[in-house]
Amino acid sequence: MNLYRSVRAVAEASGDDAIDWQAAAEAAKASTDPGSLALEPGEQAAYARDVRDAREGVREAAGLEFDVPEVIEIQNRHHWMDANIETFERVMAPMEDQLGAFPGVARTVNTGTMTVLLAFLGRNVLGQYDPLLLAETPDDDHALYFVRPNILNAADVLEVDPDRFRRWIAFHEVTHAAEFGAAPWLSTHLEERMQSGIDALSEGAFDRDTFRELNATMTVVEGYAELLMDHAFDDEYEDLRRKLDARRQGRGPLQQLFRRLLGLGLKQRQYERGKAFFETVVEHRDLEFASQVWDGPESLPTDDELETPGLWIRRLER
Repeated sequence: MNLYRSVRAVAEASGDDAIDWQAAAEAAKASTDPGSLALEPGEQAAYARDVRDAREGVREAAGLEFDVPEVIEIQNRHHWMDANIETFERVMAPMEDQLGAFPGVARTVNTGTMTVLLAFLGRNVLGQYDPLLLAETPDDDHALYFVRPNILNAADVLEVDPDRFRRWIAFHEVTHAAEFGAAPWLSTHLEERMQSGIDALSEGAFDRDTFRELNATMTVVEGYAELLMDHAFDDEYEDLRRKLDARRQGRGPLQQLFRRLLGLGLKQRQYERGKAFFETVVEHRDLEFASQVWDGPESLPTDDELETPGLWIRRLER
C-alpha cells in the first residue's frame, strides 16, 4: 500500500472530464493491499464445486432453468477494481456536467472522492454477480466474481469456517444469476429505469417515481435471492447472516458514512423488506407462486404491494 502514490495520482488528475477515471483506479489500488491469490491445493476446484452445487440446488428449489455465467473469476482487490471501473464510468458519465463549476479543482475533488469509494468497496465486496448493466455491447457475458482476500478476511473476523463461508457467498451470488437467467427481460428493465433516473439527474432533476420503481425492483431481486437461499443452501446459515450484520453495524463512523453514501444501508433494507414480502407470499401460497415475479415486468410488485403482499397475491390470482 503506497499512500504517497495514491495522493499523487489524485493530485495529477487530468483530462477534459469531471473525473479522471484512470487516476482514480490507480490511486485506489495504490492505497489498497491487493491481497493474496496464492490458492491452497484444491481451492480453485472448491470454488467451482460450490458454484456447481449452488446452481443445482437453486434449480431444484425454485424450478428455474438458468446457467451460471461463462466468466467466473477468483480475484484479488485490484482485480475487482479493474473489473468495475468501467461500470462506474458508464453510470457517472451523464452526470459529470453537474459535478463542479471549476473544472480543475472539481476534477481533483471528484477523482479523490471516487478513489475513496472505490477503495472502500474493493476492501469489502465479497462476491459479485455482474449483469453488466449499461454495457456498451449488449452481448457481453455476465460475470461472477469472488474476492478471495475479502472472503478470507471476513471469515477470520467473524470466526467462521472459511470453506463454509465461501460456499455461502457462492450460493448467494448464484441465486442472482438464477433471477437474471429466469427473467431475460430483467436486465433491460433495470437498464431502462436506471437510464431514465440518470438522465433526469444529469438535467438537475430527480425522478422520484423512477427511483421508487427501481428500488422496488431491487427489493424483489434481493428478497427473492434470500428466499432461494432459505430453500437451496445445504446448511444452516443464520449464524453467518447474524455475524455479518453485526459486523456491518459495528463499523466506525467513517465506514458508516461510506455505507450511506454508497447506498449499502438501502441494500440492507431491500434484503429485509424483500425477504419479508416473499416469506408472506410463500406462507399463503408457495415458492412456485412467488416465482411468478419473473413472468414479466407487469408481474413485479409495486411499492404498495411490497408493503401489503396480499395485494400482489390477489392481483396475480386474477
